[in-house]
Amino acid sequence: MRPERHRAARLLLIGYVIAALTDLTALLAHGHTAQTLHTVAKPLLMPLLAAQVYARGGAPRLLLAALLFGWGGDTLLLIDAEPAFLAGMALFAAGHVCYLVLFGRGRTNPYLGAGYAAALAATAAVLLPALPGGLRIPVAGYSLLLTAMAYRASGLGVRAGLGGALFLVSDTLIATGIADLPQPPVPDFWVMATYLVAQSLLAAGVLRCQGGPAPAYRDTSTPV
Repeated sequence: MRPERHRAARLLLIGYVIAALTDLTALLAHGHTAQTLHTVAKPLLMPLLAAQVYARGGAPRLLLAALLFGWGGDTLLLIDAEPAFLAGMALFAAGHVCYLVLFGRGRTNPYLGAGYAAALAATAAVLLPALPGGLRIPVAGYSLLLTAMAYRASGLGVRAGLGGALFLVSDTLIATGIADLPQPPVPDFWVMATYLVAQSLLAAGVLRCQGGPAPAYRDTSTPV
């Protein structure tokens, strides 16, 4: 990596960490100021991560697209309305499609796949009946796509596999909140914490395979 790219990547990483800590701290706090900080910090997160990935060089365009679709979803989910939620979910779904195409046909563990399938079935059995009628079919389709992404991510190694699993945890917490099912204390904090770690690990896992001698996936996008 050229020195100027290295410096830019470090500065962008610092910016991403500051924005992430600001957002998570705001979610732990209360009041108008905390809500304002969250509203400002959340839309900055994925653009900063995407810019940091780009600055490192050799990033597949599909990875950048997945992160930017996440930014669109993050922004729409700040709006407390069902149409915005559905549009945000559609953007996250587009990001998962980008990841799936990017992951290609890397080797995965069939026992892990069976575990994901069982978890999806159990979650759907509990969650879907508790959701509003208009959300059941979109959430069911999205959950299937998300679970597939999480499973296929494991083909890139432990880092990306953990990122996929945490993405699944984060979105499950969102869904349980909508369905008014039991959640951990301060659920919004855990939603964002798991999501931020998930996107970071997925990006790191892709870049690691991109730069390795024998990638675990077949990249069909053009590096930038």
